[in-house]
Amino acid sequence: MLRHELKYYIHPHEYVGLRSRLRALLPLDRHSVSDEGYHIRSLYFDDARESALYDKLNGYFQRKKYRIRIYNVSDRIIRLERKSKWNEYVLKESAALTRGQVYRLLEGDIDWLADEGQRLLADFYRDLKEGAMKPSVIVDYIREAYVDEPTNTRITFDKQLAAGLHSFDLFDPNLATWEAIQGPRMIMEVKFHRFLPGTIRSLAQVSAHQRSTISKYVLCKERQKVYGR
Repeated sequence: MLRHELKYYIHPHEYVGLRSRLRALLPLDRHSVSDEGYHIRSLYFDDARESALYDKLNGYFQRKKYRIRIYNVSDRIIRLERKSKWNEYVLKESAALTRGQVYRLLEGDIDWLADEGQRLLADFYRDLKEGAMKPSVIVDYIREAYVDEPTNTRITFDKQLAAGLHSFDLFDPNLATWEAIQGPRMIMEVKFHRFLPGTIRSLAQVSAHQRSTISKYVLCKERQKVYGR
């Protein structure tokens, strides 16, 4: 199902107030392992022309990205995801992977994808072959997410955003990273489907913040490029 994603930079002192209001009314996401939320690590793929990077920077109406995502540096849940965007609308598709399959992909062994009988894996295989896609950068952060189940609305705070360095091993607990956002800022996202409920709009103080075209992939990729100079 298509959804909307509104993104904002917020200051830590704004976060404290927003968090207090949300926590009084909404539960934390099921992935949470503490009051701070949970850890997300994603390995993004891009082609030789870095289309995923420059399509975003150039503001193209239609674009897509592939990533492999894990939670809390664990192999319990591993997903290949394709995130497609058409102007204001976002579609996220996913397929389960195993740790062994991830390492096969990192070693360049991709032909098995065509035999899995899943459309997303078949599309990923085609784009790997035809677009010469390869691992691009690891995006690492802590997410604190609040969920309004009746309306399927989520408000997330993404903290400690960092780019992975030297390696594409998602499961490395000692992966070297470099902070990707300068200054005392974090990212707030409001995600909803048909409409944003008024109570959620009020809780998140959406009208009080300036929307930004934030991409964690772009932020981390640019940080990686600075490091590589």
